[in-house]
Amino acid sequence: MASRWWAFVRFFFRLLYNELAWMYDAVAWVVSLGQWQAWGRTAISHLQGEWVLELAHGPGHLLVTMAERGLSPVGLDLSSAMGRLARRRLQRVGQTVPILQARAQTLPFRNECFDSVVTTFPTLFILDRDTLYDVVRVLRPGGRLVVVAWAGLGGCDPLSRFIGWLYRVTGQGEPQSGVGETALTAVGLVPYVVREQVGRSVVILFIGARASRDDRTAWTADR
Repeated sequence: MASRWWAFVRFFFRLLYNELAWMYDAVAWVVSLGQWQAWGRTAISHLQGEWVLELAHGPGHLLVTMAERGLSPVGLDLSSAMGRLARRRLQRVGQTVPILQARAQTLPFRNECFDSVVTTFPTLFILDRDTLYDVVRVLRPGGRLVVVAWAGLGGCDPLSRFIGWLYRVTGQGEPQSGVGETALTAVGLVPYVVREQVGRSVVILFIGARASRDDRTAWTADR
């Protein structure tokens, strides 16, 4: 029975990110009580430099915000439906941002071309060793990977408690302690965890810093 439930959850999320992508913003608004975009924006203050790659950009809200704040973002997503939504959203505000359809495990970019890589509420692809190695490859020395990993509503009212239960039964509960740090350390990133307060909500971010060129040389020699 449990395996059928998780198969259904995976199927629903696949539909939401592809054939039902037009519903994504409405669903995100409901399950976050309108805070979804604010949760995603917590990543911005942790970004390093100008050139930023967003993995799994979804409907493009963070791409718009980064472009409007003077950054030079690039979007990448496996979903063509999300690519269309993001392009339309960018066009409406007069912003031009490169958007590519590709897998995070095989990034179509040269080495050391981004100051930061960011992803918000990703699926397990972000813990894939191939993904993380490719992220390290495209990051410049001193660059950062910023992952908005989880957010909790924090309220005690019945609706907040129900949504918290919904997160847990769909596998979206608070990440286990040490999971993100272990994955980042394994590929040579220096990890730390940040908790941001957004209204009554708490947002958890995993941040992995790539060593500077001198530090990376020392780390490689130690290996």
